[in-house]
This record gives sequence, C-alpha cells and structure tokens, in this order.
Amino acid sequence: MKMIKSKKGFTLIELMIVVAIIGILAAIAIPQFANLVAKSQEGRTKANLGTLRSALSIYYGDSEGWYPTDTLTSLTTAGRYLQAIPNADLPKTTNSAGHASASNVTGAATVTDGTGWTYNNTGAGSTTWGQILVSCTHQDLRASVWSSY
Repeated sequence: MKMIKSKKGFTLIELMIVVAIIGILAAIAIPQFANLVAKSQEGRTKANLGTLRSALSIYYGDSEGWYPTDTLTSLTTAGRYLQAIPNADLPKTTNSAGHASASNVTGAATVTDGTGWTYNNTGAGSTTWGQILVSCTHQDLRASVWSSY
C-alpha cells in the first residue's frame, strides 16, 4: 500500500509575500486616514463659521440693522440665537504647535493669529462691522488662508 501525502498549509515564502502586500497597503492607507481627520476638522470649523454668520444675520434683522457691539455674548443670552458659541477646531497641521480648539471671540477689526474667532465689533463707521472670521493666519489643506473664509 502506498501512502498518499497531502500537502496542507502555506510555505514561508507565501506568508512573507502576503505580509509584504499588507504592509504596502497599510503604508498607503494610514496617511490618507490622517488627512481625512484634518479635513473633517476643517469642515467642522467652516460649518461653525456659517452657524455664527447665520446667527449674526438674524440678530441684524431683529435689531433693525445693528450688529452686536460686544464679543457676541448677546447672541447666547437666553439662547435666543445660539445656545453657545461653537468651537473653531483648527487642525494641528497649521504649524508645529497647532492651534487649540476654542470658542472665544476677540473683538477686533483685523485678524491676529490666535485661537477661536475674530469679530469686528468696532461700530457702524467701519465697512467690515459685523464680520466674523477664523482667528488664524495660516493656510488650510487647500492652501487658503483661514481668515479669508
């Protein structure tokens, strides 16, 4: 009687090739995933900016052509326009230190590189009165300056 040998399993070479292919795919996918996180933070900040601008427009209409002259605390009073000022979530890719996520509002006519928002509360004499911008002078992932939004 002859014994029939059956081969089952994989050789070491086959396993090494599979591991190498998985490593190559992971090396391609991981940087793309990190980029998606930064894009989602940018999208959230731009959406929050739109929310603030909408609340300012409603306030402007309710107050018969006047923007708030404070640092937007009048928008959150009694929750009439906003429950709270939303965060400016800038990704850490803007510079080595990055910017912290913040909801603070600085009242100024020009943007300085800080955290949160810059709101022009200088009064009716200014052509940019009532304008709100992201308080960052760095570029986003598409090479646009944050304060240009």
